[in-house]
Amino acid sequence: MIEETIDILTEDGQMETFISRPERNGPHTAIFLLMDAPGIREELRDMARRLATTGYYVLMPNLYYRSGKNTIFGPDVLTEGSQDYTAMRSIRTKMTIPPVMKDIAAMLQFIENNDEVKKGRVGCHGYCMSGPYALAAAARYPDKISAAASFYGTWIVSDAEESPHLNFQKVKGELYISCAEHDDLAPPEMVKELKVLFNSSGVEGELEVHPDVHHGFAFPLRWCYDKDAAERHWERLFALYKRMEN
Repeated sequence: MIEETIDILTEDGQMETFISRPERNGPHTAIFLLMDAPGIREELRDMARRLATTGYYVLMPNLYYRSGKNTIFGPDVLTEGSQDYTAMRSIRTKMTIPPVMKDIAAMLQFIENNDEVKKGRVGCHGYCMSGPYALAAAARYPDKISAAASFYGTWIVSDAEESPHLNFQKVKGELYISCAEHDDLAPPEMVKELKVLFNSSGVEGELEVHPDVHHGFAFPLRWCYDKDAAERHWERLFALYKRMEN
């Protein structure tokens, strides 16, 4: 495996991006892995590596780059009241969908001129705050993003600009939306409304609610990690991307 961290030029600056890819048998299909609120950390790098070992060129950007280089937080980032938690929340609460769509455009431009990346279809998935970003990207760039997934995405139905629920009909690829049964950031009422909107839109894909699990179930270092649900998340993701390539 080959991995590196590079800066990708965007309209707003240099976006630090972790890349993991196979050493041989390229070019490879590109996958955009979008971070959750706690940000870039080894736990996520390991998830990018797991994807790359199956033959993908995985890009994972630091979506907090507009706030500077000092946006990689420590293990207490989820401890309410800690310095890192406070710093993360001050950035997270300012995040909106349209700027991230510019970041997606910059990554699409980067891979367009990269001989290591297979031309054509691109996959994109996100966790927590980035679930909506991944779905919005499939609607904003329907001729590029051919498969997108959201895992316990937060507030996919909202009054936010480019909220995913408004644009399902623009998607040309396949979507997969995974929700946890217990999730204050995607409560049952919202999921119920989302399912109705998703089914009525005609978009190809699936919305699945995983029983008896909590928000964050796929992260091995999180208190709520559930091995069975986490492995099911990988199975669904690999299957989605395999269909994209066929």
